[in-house]
Amino acid sequence: MLSRTLQRSAVTGAAALLALGTVAACSDSPAETSGRTSVVTGFYPLQFVAEKVGGPDTTVVNLAQPGAEPHDMELSPAQVGQVADAGLVLYLKGFQPQLDAAIEQNAADRAFDAGTVTPPATGPNHSGAVDEDHAGAPDPHVWLDPTRLAAITGSMANRLAQADPAHAADYARRGNELIAELNKLDGEFAAGLKDCQRREIVTSHAAFGYLADRYRLKQIALTGLTPEAEPTPQQIAAVAAEARKYGATTIFFETLVSPKVAETLAAETGAKTAVLDPLEGLAEGGSGDYLSVMRTNLATLRTALGCS
Repeated sequence: MLSRTLQRSAVTGAAALLALGTVAACSDSPAETSGRTSVVTGFYPLQFVAEKVGGPDTTVVNLAQPGAEPHDMELSPAQVGQVADAGLVLYLKGFQPQLDAAIEQNAADRAFDAGTVTPPATGPNHSGAVDEDHAGAPDPHVWLDPTRLAAITGSMANRLAQADPAHAADYARRGNELIAELNKLDGEFAAGLKDCQRREIVTSHAAFGYLADRYRLKQIALTGLTPEAEPTPQQIAAVAAEARKYGATTIFFETLVSPKVAETLAAETGAKTAVLDPLEGLAEGGSGDYLSVMRTNLATLRTALGCS
């Protein structure tokens, strides 16, 4: 039985969990023969949650490589085999089209779509925020709101308990521990961004809508949800005008794509540039995790926004 705290956090995803079938993995999977449930994840935030909740009872494989932009990940035959052999596949439908196709063909009964847990956000920070390169999918960056990632954590713990009932109590305990950490992080962001001189964040692409919604910020983005998109001169001029209007001192770019566009805008406005990490993946060779990178983001935002 899952604890009340975990049940409350998982309630939004309960319907999706019940709709999923019984987990059945191939018997020759190395993770299964070792007595652990094999879990395949599409990209880093889901890997982080799976490893925290699964602990020693799972073997987690992340398909997106460190330092690589995960949107357009191309799966090798070996990776498709990992999907087919997995006891559970954790993904975000629409975010990685090749993984969606591999799941549909090989693991539809063993897949958990994290996007079913929390409804897509709407409002000013998400106006027009759809990924035109990926079939008009809505903003996928739900993990940048720690409370939404906490809800995903609860549902994931529940799903792992269904797949591996013998360790259900352990998944519940570890899920509750991570939910507590994420709630603490949410409190740090709320307090740290409460009193600031500015509330506008100028970004190279529109990855931060969920974070902005949660902490009453306004996202001003050069491009939409596709990080490699090149803005037009008209877009640069329009965002430069807004940056000047709000007195923005910093133009944010991210770790896995070129800073060239942000540097161009900074030169136009006399601002400086800084990294605001959307945590789609870890930088190659990096030693941090979701929690430490988010806290670095908070420190960066506090400096840029003049927070007391």
